[in-house]
Amino acid sequence: MSLFKFQLAHEVGILPEELDPYGRKKAKVSLNVLKRLQHVKDGKYIVVAGITPTPLGEGKSTTVLGLVQALGAKLHKNVFACVRQPSQGPTFGIKGGAAGGGYAQASLLVQLTGRRPLSAVQKRRLVRLGYGHVEDANELTPEQRVKFSRLNIDPNTITWNRVIDTNDRFLRGIEIGQGPNEKGHTRKTQFDISVASEIMAILALTTSLADMRERFAKIVIGSDTEGQPVTADDIGVTDALTVLMRDTVRPNLMQSLEGTPVFVHAGPFANIAHGQSSILADKVALKLVGEHGYVITEAGFGADIGMEKFFNIKCRYSGLQPSAAVIVATVRALKMHGGGPAVVAGAPLKHEYLDENLELVTGGCDSNLRKQIENANKFGVPVVVCVNRFATDTEKELDLVV
Repeated sequence: MSLFKFQLAHEVGILPEELDPYGRKKAKVSLNVLKRLQHVKDGKYIVVAGITPTPLGEGKSTTVLGLVQALGAKLHKNVFACVRQPSQGPTFGIKGGAAGGGYAQASLLVQLTGRRPLSAVQKRRLVRLGYGHVEDANELTPEQRVKFSRLNIDPNTITWNRVIDTNDRFLRGIEIGQGPNEKGHTRKTQFDISVASEIMAILALTTSLADMRERFAKIVIGSDTEGQPVTADDIGVTDALTVLMRDTVRPNLMQSLEGTPVFVHAGPFANIAHGQSSILADKVALKLVGEHGYVITEAGFGADIGMEKFFNIKCRYSGLQPSAAVIVATVRALKMHGGGPAVVAGAPLKHEYLDENLELVTGGCDSNLRKQIENANKFGVPVVVCVNRFATDTEKELDLVV
């Protein structure tokens, strides 16, 4: 184990047996920490969101890491950052996203009796079909056997796509099944980015391995010819999914440039999912920092989507109550919301964003920032506004925001 991992883990209260090193600069943390520290009161829980961003982003992640470094390295407080893992695609492009992965192994021992009992998957399918009372497949009628054994999936309804974490626009529309051994079962489909997968959303919301398995079982991959949903459990992949994802439930321990601890774990997008890092990372961090410590996490996208999903989805599943919310703003974004020209990724900024314009800043404060603060107040938490300053911002513009 590298000096970084040993020293950082020791400083934050993680035992050597609770740390599983991956390379030289990161490690996975066992969920046994939650059981060992169950008597410890949680620390302060702070969410960082932002006003509706420009395509360039306004610096929520920068604010998260800046806060933890200020609290930890400068003020010597117990502090943890919990953020999403950056996605390769958006990182190679303009903005940040999130993704994750993992592997595992499992062994299965079945008692050989000459009789083939119904598996757990088969029993659950019988229940879904209304045949839950059946203990032996031989008891099924011929009609029931057909329904039980044949899913009759309508290929045109399959919504479960393959995923990749790098940019390749040509994979957004493909035709599969053209190989000589596929017997003509061709179908048009597409690749999604990894963070668009329902598996990623489940990973971020799960509270245990058993909970994750239960959520996997309910994934709908398409419909049958009668319009009934077909789930991952119906096609018998729930256990395989759980095995593949077994190690991913453990948060990844890393550190900021100033040595403060960071959990980088999961990362679904907020526009198609909930846009949060994992519940488990937050819970482990809150125990490690203790009653007088701080855990700072980030809500993806703007506060009007990411922060509201943080409260309405993530906090409802986790049961955690934030102590404060930070709203990140920039003069650039406020000018855009105040009526300025569109900000286009890769194009030079218009002069309105380079020169002082108090009217546009005022319009952005009234139309966007004020409403985001009001929305946060509805959840009963105090709000702090953070302004990320750029070289083109003037003192009058900054004073106007403050």
